[in-house]
Amino acid sequence: MDQTPQQMDIKQSHIKRVRTIADYQFGRGAGEILFSDEVKFQFSTTKRVRQILLDNERIATVRAKDGMLTLSMKGAGKLHGFIKYPGQRVVVNSDAAPFVAKGKTAFSRHVVAVDPEIRAGQEVLIVDENDRLLATGKTILSAIEMQAFKKGISVDVRSGIDTKDKPDID
Repeated sequence: MDQTPQQMDIKQSHIKRVRTIADYQFGRGAGEILFSDEVKFQFSTTKRVRQILLDNERIATVRAKDGMLTLSMKGAGKLHGFIKYPGQRVVVNSDAAPFVAKGKTAFSRHVVAVDPEIRAGQEVLIVDENDRLLATGKTILSAIEMQAFKKGISVDVRSGIDTKDKPDID
């Protein structure tokens, strides 16, 4: 089905908006990497962009409460190849890696390295000690806290390489 010029302008406006959010959240150029011109959008009941899809697979979701992006494993994989180590990463030890890959929580005692720029509430990539992508999730602690604490949750894992994508509830 062909789109009218007005519909194409609206789609380009949505693409520009989500690319700008990605650049802000993950660094310059991330928007282009995550969102090609072929992406499709699902909208909320209030007609705001909610899900961004490529080939009918979710790449990211725009959180309603703050307008930031949450990543699917497909989106995390695209970013992992683009952002150089240690950027946007929390590194867990080999003991925790299989559990995190299954979508289990990443605890402070398992964190061996972390991007020093990470803040609490940030969307991150969780990798093993060889920089193999395991999962994506939202940090509970800052980088300094993750390395200082020996107890508690560091990252609330959203989805892992060995899980189906969980729906976003935050």
